[in-house]
Amino acid sequence: MDQKYMYRAHARWTVHRRGIVDGENVSGVIDFSTPPEFGGEANLWTPEHFLLAAVGSCYVATFRGVAEASKLEFQAIEVTVEGLIEKRDGSLRFTKIFLRPEATIYRAEDQDRALRVVEKAERVCLVARSLSSEIVMEPKVMVEAPVTI
Repeated sequence: MDQKYMYRAHARWTVHRRGIVDGENVSGVIDFSTPPEFGGEANLWTPEHFLLAAVGSCYVATFRGVAEASKLEFQAIEVTVEGLIEKRDGSLRFTKIFLRPEATIYRAEDQDRALRVVEKAERVCLVARSLSSEIVMEPKVMVEAPVTI
């Protein structure tokens, strides 16, 4: 049985070097521009930010799913995503994406399992798997006992 899903977004220029993007069945719009390095407006989302945000949000959601399936109790998951753009074959492209997840777990004895979940989440993250960029993982797993009141 083939599973297929379709998602839709719509972008358009509004004024000067600014545009808006919205998504089907998603509330709100996001103002964006080209990066200031390419003549765009400062302090706005850029397509480059969107790509990195897609990787980061997919990673966090995937981690939660993998942790749940693995019965790993965790306190928090955060990820910083950085992308390196370089000129290759005559054009600019993302050549490396650095994923720096930080998972906080409750018990030290779960550290090895947590690291396996962190790594598996990167391997099965749909957005990251769809890119040709090299993904560089720099994970951290921290232990923090639950706070009791």
